[in-house]
Amino acid sequence: MEEVQRSYSRLCKENGAEPQETVLQRLQELPRGRLDLATQSLTVDTCRALGKLLQKETLVTELILSDCMLSEEGATLLLQGLCANTVLRFLDLKGNNLQAAGAKALGRLLRQNKCLQSLTLEWNNLGTWEDAFATFCGALAANSTLRQLDLRNNQISHKGAEALALALKSNAHLQQLDLRWNNIGLLGGRALVSCLPGNRTLWRLDLAGNSVPSDVLRAVEQAMDHNQDREASFRENQARTRVLSKEVRLLQEEKSKQFLDLMETIDKQREEMARSSRTSAARMGQLQEALNERHSIINALKAKLQMAEAALALSEQKAQDLGERLATAEQEHRSLTQKQAKEHRLEQQEAAERESKLLKDLSAATEKNLLLQNQVDELERKVQSQQDQLLQTRQELTSKSAELKMRAIQAEERLELEKKRSRQSLEDSETLRFKEVEHMTRHLEETEKAMQERVQKLEAARLSLEEELSRVKAMALSERGQAEEELIKAKNQVRLEEQRLAHLEERLRLLAQARDEAQGACLQQRQTVAEAQARAGQLGLQVEGLKRRLEELQQELSNKDQEKVAEVTRVRVELQEQNGRLQAELMAQETLKEKVAALERQLKVITTDHREALLDRESENASLREKLRLKEAEMARIRDEEAQRASFLQNAVLAYVQGSPLRALSPQK
Repeated sequence: MEEVQRSYSRLCKENGAEPQETVLQRLQELPRGRLDLATQSLTVDTCRALGKLLQKETLVTELILSDCMLSEEGATLLLQGLCANTVLRFLDLKGNNLQAAGAKALGRLLRQNKCLQSLTLEWNNLGTWEDAFATFCGALAANSTLRQLDLRNNQISHKGAEALALALKSNAHLQQLDLRWNNIGLLGGRALVSCLPGNRTLWRLDLAGNSVPSDVLRAVEQAMDHNQDREASFRENQARTRVLSKEVRLLQEEKSKQFLDLMETIDKQREEMARSSRTSAARMGQLQEALNERHSIINALKAKLQMAEAALALSEQKAQDLGERLATAEQEHRSLTQKQAKEHRLEQQEAAERESKLLKDLSAATEKNLLLQNQVDELERKVQSQQDQLLQTRQELTSKSAELKMRAIQAEERLELEKKRSRQSLEDSETLRFKEVEHMTRHLEETEKAMQERVQKLEAARLSLEEELSRVKAMALSERGQAEEELIKAKNQVRLEEQRLAHLEERLRLLAQARDEAQGACLQQRQTVAEAQARAGQLGLQVEGLKRRLEELQQELSNKDQEKVAEVTRVRVELQEQNGRLQAELMAQETLKEKVAALERQLKVITTDHREALLDRESENASLREKLRLKEAEMARIRDEEAQRASFLQNAVLAYVQGSPLRALSPQK
């Protein structure tokens, strides 16, 4: 963080400016890559330094510049620096009065930046300059990373909406677009509706407060619902493909492990067979030597041979006994396999019953979700009716403000008439005085007395005229003050009406936010239902995998049984061929018994593992049932909260409508 502060101060000094303390403090914190400079007055030099800093900075992923009152030059410098940024994901430029130059700079940003995903431009004036806004829309059409765009309160007309519609036709990545409180109107709404069939990624488009007809809004909602369903199905398919790929990987790993284990056992058996063959060959050599040495005394050993023949008969009887024991062992093994098959069938039936129960629970959850969605639709209808009432009140306010303006104009006309009357009276008095002066000059030569009398009369007339002038001026000033007071009262009433309009707009915004929250809750519920369905599909796949594994184990058991039969036949042939080596063959039979016992132990281990796996699956099914129960409880809680919130909003709107009568809105006479 200190390195970022040093680089910022260095860039400010290079530009010949002092770094701002508030910016340094915010650069010192940076929680989770978030740089919040909201409501900070940023100079042009600061914007230039920040633009150069953010060209190569990799720590800032969110930049908040709302209500900073950026100048045109500062905004262009800052956005020019962000064009080369590679890590910024979120940009907020709310309430900065961006105009034509800002719109062009934003267009360059959308064309060059390849990482920005969310852009907030609320409370600006981008739509008043149509050419600049058209360039911005062209850049939006070419952008491939932006997912969310907020253009509320930007004075966008129907021409701007047509430019946005052209951009949405070619943009296949934008998902959310907010156009509330603009001037789109009927033509703009129809242009946006005409572009929606070709756009399959946009699943949220808000057009409230744009004087758009209800049929156009319904068409937009239908298109958005269609795109939302398509997005949900796409996500479900992605989740299923991930689950299937994981299962395939696990099966491949298990098969490879089993193959390696089988190869190890085969190698061990081959080594044991080689050892036994070597030992038997060594013993054969010793016996051959003994036979060669004692060939001369064969006649003397006939009695011993008879004894050996008797021993051979006994050994044959023992071999027959061993064969009978092997047959009994095979029968026991077959009975065990039949029991395991029966148990497996019962487990499969239980798994099918559990799957049916889960599907029934899922259907019940979907029905509950539909009920919740119907309630949300009813709430939206109520909000729409309340918005219509607010629009009617706004129209009444505009009519009353027009009446106030007409009264102010009439007061000004009265002032002008009074001024003209006073001027006319002054001119008449001056003409009379000039006539009397001429008359006096004509009769000056007659008599000084008459002149003096006339002078006195003229002075008296002048005094009376001056008094009348002062009286008229006082009356004009009083009437002018009254007119100015009426103008001030009218202006105050207009301000009060504007404040009430702002308050009503704030209420509308809160209602829209509540509706958005309800829609978000519905989307979350849909996602939970989709996740439950995906988990049910996973359980089905796991059950199928277990079935396949059991079939493979049965095949392995049959192969091992065949191997055992082959080994027993080979042992019997060797016993019949090698009558002179009974002791070696008896040892081989003992080793074979040990192998059979080991194989039986392996079978027992495999069966125990299989039972443990089935018990684990049953515990997982129980946990899934518990999760479904918790989700149902959560959905019920959310439904109660939504009902309480809807009732609270309805009561608040009714209280507001009943508490503001029409007499308070009418102007004073």
